Amino acid sequence: MAGRMRILSGMRPTGRFHLGNYLGAAKNWVELQDEYDCYYFIADYHALTTEPDGHAVESKVYDLAADLLAVGIDPERSVLYLQSQVPEVAELTLMLSMVTPLSWVMRTPAFKEKAKLRPDNVNLGLLSYPILQGADILIVKGIGVPVGKDQLAHVELVREVARRFNRTYTPVFPEPRALLTETPLIKGTDGKQRMSKTVGNIVGVTDEPEVIRKQVLSMVTDVKRVYKTQPGHPRSCNVCAFYKFFFDDWEHYWDLCRKAQIGCHEKKKLLAERIIETFGPFREARAELSPEKVAAILDQGSETARAVARQTMAEVRQAVGLPPLRS
Repeated sequence: MAGRMRILSGMRPTGRFHLGNYLGAAKNWVELQDEYDCYYFIADYHALTTEPDGHAVESKVYDLAADLLAVGIDPERSVLYLQSQVPEVAELTLMLSMVTPLSWVMRTPAFKEKAKLRPDNVNLGLLSYPILQGADILIVKGIGVPVGKDQLAHVELVREVARRFNRTYTPVFPEPRALLTETPLIKGTDGKQRMSKTVGNIVGVTDEPEVIRKQVLSMVTDVKRVYKTQPGHPRSCNVCAFYKFFFDDWEHYWDLCRKAQIGCHEKKKLLAERIIETFGPFREARAELSPEKVAAILDQGSETARAVARQTMAEVRQAVGLPPLRS
């Protein structure tokens, strides 16, 4: 991987994969492996900001790691690791917080959104969430951060923090830049909100076929269409939106919908079977992954990431004026 740009991205352990996770992030992660030196992590530190009991996410860590491996994250080409197994991330978060103005953190969209969703648990960790994100990137000296346009403000904050640290002490960190990717908004089965386990509007990726069928058949379709004999409105139908991802000839089905030659229930049945067929190889790959194998891959990836993190923190401590850690 020498000579390749190093990129980094992470995902919170919220359980089994759904279409939003895959189409919005993981599919892109898999493709990026061909071109970049990829570091991908499971963000269990981040999970504590909204779920303070780490025991509650233990099984979800395995589920997420297994799904990532099943859909194509290759431990031979990428470093897949567990955030909490690189404790230097927490130390760097502290160091970065010393040079980050409070006003910078409070203006970030993430804090405002999460505080609004959980007004009863607006904790200090939630406020410093963007600094932890910055530490994740800077600890491995990531250059590129694959994000959609809605995440540009977060990457810009990390750039400002890195710049300020380098200016306050001595240059240690490269300034990461956003690696803009196509991140489609994947609406859930309700057709209104972003697909989310919290909302409960998901369609699985590696779930069993009967589960996927049930989820897809529950999807809200064309609210303007009452009877099958009425012309449909595919542009405003969430089910039709998914046809773009799973059918090369999606325009044909949209045309059938407009001409009232296919009903909403039939569209959902076809979509469910196509999703099941598409992700069949992923379900098979996941079934072959034992907890022991997944744990071994995470352990190896965490060792690799931590070796990089230790070197970074040695440079940070020297820059700040702290003594090196004794082994």
